[in-house]
Amino acid sequence: MNLPVIDLGADRTEVLRGLDEAYGRLGFATIVGHGVPESTVAGVFAASQAFHALPLERKLAIELDERHRGYIPLGVSTDRTSSVEEATSPNQSESFMSMREDAPDSADVVAGTYLAGPNQWPELDGFRPAVEAYHRAMVGVGRHLVDLIAELLDDRDGVLPRAFATPTIWLRLLHYPAPDEADADVGYGSAPHRDFGCITLLAQDDAGGLEVRSPDGDWLEVQPLPGALVMNVGDMLHRWSNGRLLSTPHRVVRRPRERYSAAFFFDPHMSTVVEPLAGCVDDEHPAAFE
Repeated sequence: MNLPVIDLGADRTEVLRGLDEAYGRLGFATIVGHGVPESTVAGVFAASQAFHALPLERKLAIELDERHRGYIPLGVSTDRTSSVEEATSPNQSESFMSMREDAPDSADVVAGTYLAGPNQWPELDGFRPAVEAYHRAMVGVGRHLVDLIAELLDDRDGVLPRAFATPTIWLRLLHYPAPDEADADVGYGSAPHRDFGCITLLAQDDAGGLEVRSPDGDWLEVQPLPGALVMNVGDMLHRWSNGRLLSTPHRVVRRPRERYSAAFFFDPHMSTVVEPLAGCVDDEHPAAFE
């Protein structure tokens, strides 16, 4: 399946029309013209491959902590909250999770904001600089997209810019090992689910395996496009838009070769109340969510 393609470098009116059509019909699109240097993307993939090649005991030294940062081992992540399909086995992936790097004297750490704090970094040359460079580049893309979406949804009260003044960011560096013959049919790389947040931006290699559920209910494989990002809407933005923008089920099926991807989740500050925007509610479209 070839997703709709949105060129962020195109005329703004054209970009807004593309966003409206893609996320009002499917909830997924391919984003080009995003401005993230190829070297920055290559750097984070090289860092991910180097990290996942480490001995298990070195990765477990930074196993996921209470602030949701660190290493998630293979076969321990099971989606218990999916509204799409009941998970019967863990996802067949391992990953490194990082979030916004918060200094000890930052406002959110001092206030005890949920998940605020520092990241866990492996002892691996060049890893942290490559990941932080990717963080910075993707935050820029995320802010641009939020600005576009605010215009699309007639956010006249400035709700979205305020919510993303200090965003919640998550970067998940995923590795899906190649399956053994004995377990090739066991489980998913990532079980069917909807994302709970606002915007997801995925960089992936050419291994394939990402599938999106069409409006007709069919699972369609997404064809990787070099240099592009796959963007989907999560449940928060679906709610903010009063159902106008779709949060679509997706999954990763296992393939004969290993797969790497970098999933960047751009969400509002943890204190944000998410409810339908005023510009998305009228007599014909009453609020569909609390």
